[in-house]
Amino acid sequence: MTHINLLPWRERLREERKREFLTILAGVVFIAAGILFLVHTYITGEINTQLARNEFMETELRLLDERVTEINQLRQQKQDIRARMNVITDLQRTRPVIVRIFDELVKTLPEGVYYQSLNRVDNTISIEGRAESYARITELLRALADSEWFQEVELDDIAAAEDFNSQSEAFTFSLSLNLQLQVEQEEG
Repeated sequence: MTHINLLPWRERLREERKREFLTILAGVVFIAAGILFLVHTYITGEINTQLARNEFMETELRLLDERVTEINQLRQQKQDIRARMNVITDLQRTRPVIVRIFDELVKTLPEGVYYQSLNRVDNTISIEGRAESYARITELLRALADSEWFQEVELDDIAAAEDFNSQSEAFTFSLSLNLQLQVEQEEG
C-alpha cells in the first residue's frame, strides 16, 4: 500500500480555518465597534439635545421668574396706590370733621374752664386744662358726655392748682375721650 502523507493537507486546512476564524472574529469585532460607535453617537446626540432643551427651559424659567417678580412689584405698587387713595378719600371725607370737633369742644366748654392742651391720637383726644371750681369740671364732663360727637369721656386726673385768676380755689385736670365720627354724606 502506498503511504500518503495527509499532515500537510491537514495543516493547511487548519491554517485556513484559523484564518477564517480570525477573519470572522475581526469582522465581528469591526461590526461590534461600528455598532458601539453608532450607539454612542446616537446617545451623545440625544444627551446634547436634552441638554439644549434643559438650557432653553432654564432660560425661559428665568425670564418667567423675572416677569413674575415684575408682576408682584406692580401688584404691590397697585396696593400701595390703593392704600394712598383710600387715605386721601378718608381725609377728604373727614375733612370737615375737625372743624366740627373744635366747634363741639367750644360748645361744651362751660364758663370758667380753660383748655391748656389738646392731643389727638387716632380717635382718642386727651385734654388738659384748668377750671375755677370742681363744679365747672363736672359740668364740662356732663356736656362732653351728652355730645353726639364724643363718647367714653373719662376724667384721668384732677388736682388743686395755685392761684388762678387771683381766686383762691382752682383745679387742673386731664381727661380723655373717644370720638364718635359722624361723616356727613355727600348729597348727590
